[in-house]
Amino acid sequence: MTNFTRRTFAQLFGATAASSLSLPALAAAAKDAVPQPALPASRRFPPGFLWGSATASYQVEGAVNEDGRGPSVWDTFSHTPGKTYLGDTGDVADDHYHRYAEDIQIMKGLGLKTYRFSIAWSRVFPTGTGAPNPKGLDFYSRMLDTLLAAGIQPYCTLYHWDLPQTLQDQGGWENRDTAQAFADYAGYVAGRLCDRIQHFMTTNELRSFVELGYKDGVHAPGLKLSRAGVAQVNHHAVLAHGLAVKAIRAAAKPGTKVGLAENAIPTVPVIETPEHIEAATRAYREENASYLTVVMEGRYTDLYLESLGADAPKYTAEEMRTIGTPLDFIGLNVYNPVFARASHSAKGYEIITNPQSYPHMYSPWLQMGPEGIYWSPKLATKLWNVKEIFITENGTSSTDVLTPEGEVYDTDRVMFLRNYLTQLHRVVSEGVPLKGYFLWSLLDNYEWADGYSKRFGIHYVDFATQKRTPKFSAKFYKEVIARNGLA
Repeated sequence: MTNFTRRTFAQLFGATAASSLSLPALAAAAKDAVPQPALPASRRFPPGFLWGSATASYQVEGAVNEDGRGPSVWDTFSHTPGKTYLGDTGDVADDHYHRYAEDIQIMKGLGLKTYRFSIAWSRVFPTGTGAPNPKGLDFYSRMLDTLLAAGIQPYCTLYHWDLPQTLQDQGGWENRDTAQAFADYAGYVAGRLCDRIQHFMTTNELRSFVELGYKDGVHAPGLKLSRAGVAQVNHHAVLAHGLAVKAIRAAAKPGTKVGLAENAIPTVPVIETPEHIEAATRAYREENASYLTVVMEGRYTDLYLESLGADAPKYTAEEMRTIGTPLDFIGLNVYNPVFARASHSAKGYEIITNPQSYPHMYSPWLQMGPEGIYWSPKLATKLWNVKEIFITENGTSSTDVLTPEGEVYDTDRVMFLRNYLTQLHRVVSEGVPLKGYFLWSLLDNYEWADGYSKRFGIHYVDFATQKRTPKFSAKFYKEVIARNGLA
């Protein structure tokens, strides 16, 4: 210890204390005694802001053949040659089914206030309908008890893409009956778990599982339907959401909140001037017309129906009322922005195609656009007067290489998170009712068709040994939570 350090300690605590301690003891005392600089109010989040993380059942649980779980479309798809990277499957994934207690301790160590998880439909109803499987629900019951004992609030997603295969064999989301089957499952689960879960999300990313699974064929069930077929699948999916909202409210205790998690396209004004902001507002409503907009308004926009013409979905007025059932909150998954500018077109806006040089993260589809996490909740509030919003997913992949010392210096992910959280703070400070943030994801996991080639976790997982190692981003996020502000 230098004389300067001893003099500094003496100034803080007096000469007698400084002279009576050995140098190692003096150093330790100085480390413990000198307070952290106070975080400026301009960088703090409101008291009670919920910091969380998120996972999904098929991506982390494994144990696909245990305790009566039935197969899902992702079991079938991932075991079909050529459908996923190197034929990777979620058979084991993070083995969270057996290691959930360890993972909850990781959450507690981070200081998480809340955890968003999804329930595997085929664990509870192995064939999608019929008699429930008690062992399936028991797993989630045990996990909930462990979460609550750790002081972590559970937020539950009822459908994160793993449709029971038996229902797919009967037409899947092309079959309207699937919407009712989902509602029955949602009501059953909510009725039995609402004593410990206060927030239920019906579906995760309607847009993704409809378009990637039924239009592009790159996700389960791997279909490429006609435009009319996709539009009808889309309608059945939003109808399932609406029916589930009603079923949850009928089965759960009063005060249970219901919403959804949707990857609404964040339309960002290319320049923040009134005409471009108005264009971005129009774009947010129209670019999300068949997903979040129809859920919030209970009707398809005229432009959406006109664009489909004879391929528009078939529906009834009663179905539209059900789809538009009011929600208690909405969750927004935010990754990529799109930029909108004013135009004299019939739509009143134009989406700008980003140049090839636009910055990307490790996943080719993931563009760096922190403004999206500001504009998505801001425009949702402006359009629909939403009273409670959560960012239910936000994060990035990285190459994530372990050093010989066992560290992962994912500075790109830290950069990504710092920039997005800066914009998140901006929107919260303007009074938008954004109550919490769920980082994607707690752990490296099974990344759908990308298998294990893309890592989104803030904890590195050695999939051979299942060892979890905190990355630099985990340390960054832990500091954000501890300060309730930007570190």
